[in-house]
Amino acid sequence: MNDSSASRVHGEPAPSRPARILVWDAPLRVFHWLSVIAFAGAWLTAESERWRLMHVAFGYTMLALVAFRVVWGVAGTRHARFSSFVRSPAAAFRYVLSLAKGRPEHHVGHNPAGAVAIVAMLAMMVVTGVTGWGAYTGNGESFGDLHEGAANAMLALVVFHVAAVLVSSVVHRENLAGAMVTGYKRGAPIDGIRRAWWGIAVVMTAAVIGWWWTQWQAAPQPARADRPVATDTGRPAHGAGGDDD
Repeated sequence: MNDSSASRVHGEPAPSRPARILVWDAPLRVFHWLSVIAFAGAWLTAESERWRLMHVAFGYTMLALVAFRVVWGVAGTRHARFSSFVRSPAAAFRYVLSLAKGRPEHHVGHNPAGAVAIVAMLAMMVVTGVTGWGAYTGNGESFGDLHEGAANAMLALVVFHVAAVLVSSVVHRENLAGAMVTGYKRGAPIDGIRRAWWGIAVVMTAAVIGWWWTQWQAAPQPARADRPVATDTGRPAHGAGGDDD
């Protein structure tokens, strides 16, 4: 007699062997990495007048991505829905406590502590984007200060999120960052999703890249040192591209 079958309680279904299952759909993964690029781009262009249009474009992109995430959090696949992972503060505390004890609760999708970070980052993306819009449209210096403070808070959340992902990856012995690239994790086949929804992901990516490209083209270009400077007579000024002979 098989020992494993004999040890199970009568009537209890046989546990499924862990398999490689699809957990994160393509639109969710595209949202995640486009958000990373948009925030990094906005941060790097924050102090540049030349790249101001790109900075604004990255900010608008973040707002649009949040709007998509809210919709996808209601109408998306199982593990993308807010109802599947947003839990009470008590649940988040229990999860952190299980990590501290070395017996972490396992969640196929987002864990309760990760859910807190996700909701906080989505909210801060909105605050950062709205205050940035206020500063860009000239509605007072106070918006600029709020925008800078929100951006710093967002950066702190991102650092915390990355650190938490690294710790959870070690504790759970699974590559969580890699799963957000491939969409796959180890789990029971019944917990996987059936479709990746690549069509939506492709449209999202094309729309964002197209938007960034138009703003890149509209950004002011630096003056070339070897370009002749025209005078009132239409002839190049002396020493500005013409021969000195």
